[in-house]
Amino acid sequence: MKDAAVGEEAGAARYVPRRGGIPSLRRAAAGCQGCPLYQDATATVFGEGPSSARIVLVGEQPGDQEDRLGEPFVGPAGHLLRKALAEAGIDEKSTYLTNAVKHFKFSTARGGKRRIHKAPNLREMTACRPWLMAELKVIDPDVVVALGATAGKALLGTSFRVSAQRGMALPAPAWDALGVQPVQNDNGHRLVATLHPSAVLRADDREAAYAGLVSDLRVAASALRRPAR
Repeated sequence: MKDAAVGEEAGAARYVPRRGGIPSLRRAAAGCQGCPLYQDATATVFGEGPSSARIVLVGEQPGDQEDRLGEPFVGPAGHLLRKALAEAGIDEKSTYLTNAVKHFKFSTARGGKRRIHKAPNLREMTACRPWLMAELKVIDPDVVVALGATAGKALLGTSFRVSAQRGMALPAPAWDALGVQPVQNDNGHRLVATLHPSAVLRADDREAAYAGLVSDLRVAASALRRPAR
Protein backbone atom coordinates (compact mmCIF):
# COMPACT_ATOMS: atom_id res chain seq x y z
CA MET A 1 0.00 0.00 0.00
CA LYS A 2 1.47 3.39 -1.02
CA ASP A 3 1.59 6.32 1.40
CA ALA A 4 -0.95 9.07 0.94
CA ALA A 5 0.37 12.35 -0.39
CA VAL A 6 1.08 15.00 2.20
CA GLY A 7 -1.27 17.98 2.46
CA GLU A 8 -4.99 18.41 2.57
CA GLU A 9 -5.35 19.39 -1.09
CA ALA A 10 -3.75 16.04 -1.93
CA GLY A 11 -6.23 14.38 0.42
CA ALA A 12 -9.96 14.71 0.98
CA ALA A 13 -10.31 18.47 0.41
CA ARG A 14 -11.09 18.09 -3.30
CA TYR A 15 -14.01 15.77 -2.49
CA VAL A 16 -15.70 18.02 0.09
CA PRO A 17 -18.73 19.84 -1.37
CA ARG A 18 -18.79 23.59 -0.83
CA ARG A 19 -22.50 23.62 -0.04
CA GLY A 20 -24.99 21.40 1.72
CA GLY A 21 -25.44 19.83 5.11
CA ILE A 22 -24.45 16.53 6.69
CA PRO A 23 -26.39 14.37 4.16
CA SER A 24 -24.53 16.07 1.31
CA LEU A 25 -21.20 15.54 3.03
CA ARG A 26 -22.02 11.89 3.70
CA ARG A 27 -22.88 11.26 0.04
CA ALA A 28 -19.68 12.92 -1.13
CA ALA A 29 -17.53 11.07 1.42
CA ALA A 30 -18.79 7.74 0.11
CA GLY A 31 -16.63 8.28 -2.97
CA CYS A 32 -13.58 9.70 -1.24
CA GLN A 33 -10.22 8.41 -2.48
CA GLY A 34 -8.15 11.02 -0.70
CA CYS A 35 -5.76 8.47 0.76
CA PRO A 36 -5.05 4.79 0.05
CA LEU A 37 -7.15 3.52 2.99
CA TYR A 38 -10.25 3.42 0.80
CA GLN A 39 -8.71 0.60 -1.24
CA ASP A 40 -9.02 -2.06 1.47
CA ALA A 41 -11.91 -0.74 3.55
CA THR A 42 -15.46 -1.89 2.86
CA ALA A 43 -16.89 1.63 2.87
CA THR A 44 -16.49 5.16 4.13
CA VAL A 45 -17.89 5.36 7.68
CA PHE A 46 -19.18 8.90 8.11
CA GLY A 47 -20.54 10.54 11.26
CA GLU A 48 -24.04 9.96 12.60
CA GLY A 49 -26.34 12.18 14.61
CA PRO A 50 -28.38 15.38 14.38
CA SER A 51 -26.87 18.42 12.69
CA SER A 52 -28.22 20.44 15.63
CA ALA A 53 -26.12 18.47 18.15
CA ARG A 54 -24.47 20.60 20.84
CA ILE A 55 -21.80 17.96 21.43
CA VAL A 56 -19.65 16.08 18.91
CA LEU A 57 -17.60 13.06 19.97
CA VAL A 58 -14.60 12.32 17.79
CA GLY A 59 -12.90 8.93 17.82
CA GLU A 60 -9.92 7.57 15.93
CA GLN A 61 -11.31 5.52 13.02
CA PRO A 62 -14.01 2.91 12.39
CA GLY A 63 -13.28 -0.61 13.58
CA ASP A 64 -14.08 -3.96 12.00
CA GLN A 65 -17.81 -3.94 12.81
CA GLU A 66 -18.19 -0.27 11.91
CA ASP A 67 -16.53 -0.93 8.55
CA ARG A 68 -18.85 -3.83 7.81
CA LEU A 69 -22.03 -1.99 8.88
CA GLY A 70 -21.09 1.47 7.66
CA GLU A 71 -21.93 3.18 10.96
CA PRO A 72 -19.68 4.66 13.67
CA PHE A 73 -19.39 3.22 17.19
CA VAL A 74 -21.51 0.09 16.74
CA GLY A 75 -18.94 -2.38 18.11
CA PRO A 76 -17.99 -3.17 21.72
CA ALA A 77 -16.26 0.21 22.22
CA GLY A 78 -19.36 1.97 20.96
CA HIS A 79 -21.63 0.11 23.35
CA LEU A 80 -19.33 1.01 26.24
CA LEU A 81 -19.30 4.66 25.12
CA ARG A 82 -23.10 4.80 25.10
CA LYS A 83 -23.21 3.40 28.62
CA ALA A 84 -20.68 5.99 29.78
CA LEU A 85 -22.62 8.82 28.12
CA ALA A 86 -25.76 7.82 29.98
CA GLU A 87 -23.91 7.69 33.30
CA ALA A 88 -22.42 11.12 32.62
CA GLY A 89 -25.86 12.61 31.99
CA ILE A 90 -25.43 13.17 28.25
CA ASP A 91 -28.38 12.26 26.04
CA GLU A 92 -27.02 10.06 23.25
CA LYS A 93 -29.77 11.29 20.90
CA SER A 94 -28.41 14.83 21.14
CA THR A 95 -24.83 13.85 20.22
CA TYR A 96 -23.04 13.49 16.90
CA LEU A 97 -20.55 10.60 16.69
CA THR A 98 -17.73 10.61 14.17
CA ASN A 99 -14.06 9.72 13.67
CA ALA A 100 -10.92 11.61 12.69
CA VAL A 101 -10.33 9.05 9.91
CA LYS A 102 -13.30 7.67 7.97
CA HIS A 103 -11.86 4.38 6.65
CA PHE A 104 -10.81 1.30 8.61
CA LYS A 105 -7.05 0.70 8.59
CA PHE A 106 -6.05 -2.88 9.35
CA SER A 107 -3.73 -5.78 8.69
CA THR A 108 -4.81 -9.38 8.20
CA ALA A 109 -3.57 -12.07 10.54
CA ARG A 110 -1.34 -14.59 8.80
CA GLY A 111 -3.22 -17.71 7.81
CA GLY A 112 -6.58 -16.24 8.77
CA LYS A 113 -9.22 -13.70 7.87
CA ARG A 114 -9.28 -11.73 11.12
CA ARG A 115 -8.63 -8.04 10.51
CA ILE A 116 -6.34 -6.40 13.06
CA HIS A 117 -6.71 -2.68 13.78
CA LYS A 118 -3.77 -0.43 12.87
CA ALA A 119 -3.58 3.19 14.04
CA PRO A 120 -3.73 5.77 11.24
CA ASN A 121 -0.55 7.72 10.61
CA LEU A 122 -0.12 11.49 10.38
CA ARG A 123 -0.48 11.55 6.61
CA GLU A 124 -3.78 9.67 6.77
CA MET A 125 -5.06 11.92 9.56
CA THR A 126 -4.09 15.01 7.56
CA ALA A 127 -5.64 13.69 4.37
CA CYS A 128 -8.96 13.03 6.14
CA ARG A 129 -9.06 16.21 8.24
CA PRO A 130 -11.19 18.20 5.72
CA TRP A 131 -14.14 15.90 6.43
CA LEU A 132 -13.91 16.56 10.17
CA MET A 133 -13.59 20.28 9.51
CA ALA A 134 -16.68 20.19 7.31
CA GLU A 135 -18.72 18.26 9.89
CA LEU A 136 -17.83 20.70 12.65
CA LYS A 137 -18.57 23.73 10.47
CA VAL A 138 -22.07 22.42 9.69
CA ILE A 139 -22.90 21.34 13.25
CA ASP A 140 -21.02 24.12 15.11
CA PRO A 141 -21.24 22.31 18.47
CA ASP A 142 -20.66 23.92 21.84
CA VAL A 143 -18.49 21.01 23.02
CA VAL A 144 -16.21 18.56 21.22
CA VAL A 145 -14.97 15.44 22.98
CA ALA A 146 -11.70 13.96 21.72
CA LEU A 147 -11.72 10.22 22.33
CA GLY A 148 -8.08 9.22 22.49
CA ALA A 149 -4.75 10.40 21.12
CA THR A 150 -5.53 10.29 17.40
CA ALA A 151 -8.67 12.41 17.79
CA GLY A 152 -6.83 14.83 20.06
CA LYS A 153 -4.00 15.26 17.56
CA ALA A 154 -6.44 15.71 14.68
CA LEU A 155 -8.14 18.51 16.62
CA LEU A 156 -5.28 20.12 18.55
CA GLY A 157 -2.09 19.15 16.74
CA THR A 158 0.72 16.67 17.23
CA SER A 159 1.78 18.07 20.62
CA PHE A 160 -1.49 16.83 22.16
CA ARG A 161 -1.14 14.28 24.96
CA VAL A 162 -4.17 12.56 26.50
CA SER A 163 -2.39 12.01 29.81
CA ALA A 164 -1.64 15.72 30.22
CA GLN A 165 -4.82 17.28 28.80
CA ARG A 166 -7.69 14.93 29.57
CA GLY A 167 -10.65 15.93 31.72
CA MET A 168 -10.30 19.69 31.21
CA ALA A 169 -12.66 22.05 29.37
CA LEU A 170 -10.09 23.52 26.97
CA PRO A 171 -10.73 26.23 24.37
CA ALA A 172 -11.56 24.52 21.08
CA PRO A 173 -9.82 25.56 17.87
CA ALA A 174 -11.60 27.32 15.06
CA TRP A 175 -13.20 24.68 12.86
CA ASP A 176 -11.10 25.71 9.85
CA ALA A 177 -7.89 25.58 11.91
CA LEU A 178 -7.93 22.06 13.31
CA GLY A 179 -4.55 20.66 14.25
CA VAL A 180 -3.02 24.11 14.76
CA GLN A 181 -1.46 24.93 18.11
CA PRO A 182 -1.82 27.03 20.14
CA VAL A 183 -5.51 27.88 19.91
CA GLN A 184 -5.52 31.54 18.94
CA ASN A 185 -8.94 32.78 20.04
CA ASP A 186 -11.41 31.69 22.71
CA ASN A 187 -14.68 31.69 20.79
CA GLY A 188 -16.67 29.96 23.53
CA HIS A 189 -16.43 26.44 22.12
CA ARG A 190 -14.94 23.86 24.49
CA LEU A 191 -12.92 20.70 23.90
CA VAL A 192 -12.69 17.89 26.44
CA ALA A 193 -10.23 15.04 25.90
CA THR A 194 -10.51 11.55 27.34
CA LEU A 195 -9.58 7.94 26.66
CA HIS A 196 -10.97 6.15 23.66
CA PRO A 197 -13.48 3.55 24.93
CA SER A 198 -11.45 0.82 23.24
CA ALA A 199 -8.59 1.73 25.60
CA VAL A 200 -10.95 1.09 28.52
CA LEU A 201 -11.71 -2.37 27.13
CA ARG A 202 -7.96 -3.12 26.93
CA ALA A 203 -7.08 -1.71 30.36
CA ASP A 204 -5.73 -3.97 33.11
CA ASP A 205 -7.98 -2.16 35.59
CA ARG A 206 -11.05 -1.76 33.44
CA GLU A 207 -13.22 -0.50 36.30
CA ALA A 208 -10.87 2.38 37.06
CA ALA A 209 -10.43 3.24 33.38
CA TYR A 210 -14.18 3.28 32.86
CA ALA A 211 -14.68 5.53 35.91
CA GLY A 212 -12.13 7.93 34.43
CA LEU A 213 -14.00 7.99 31.11
CA VAL A 214 -17.28 8.79 32.84
CA SER A 215 -15.60 11.50 34.92
CA ASP A 216 -14.20 13.17 31.81
CA LEU A 217 -17.58 12.99 30.07
CA ARG A 218 -19.15 14.69 33.09
CA VAL A 219 -16.79 17.62 32.46
CA ALA A 220 -18.23 17.80 28.94
CA ALA A 221 -21.76 17.57 30.36
CA SER A 222 -21.01 20.49 32.70
CA ALA A 223 -19.85 22.58 29.75
CA LEU A 224 -23.08 21.73 27.94
CA ARG A 225 -25.16 23.03 30.84
CA ARG A 226 -24.06 26.54 30.03
CA PRO A 227 -26.69 28.48 28.04
CA ALA A 228 -26.65 27.68 24.36
CA ARG A 229 -24.91 30.28 22.23
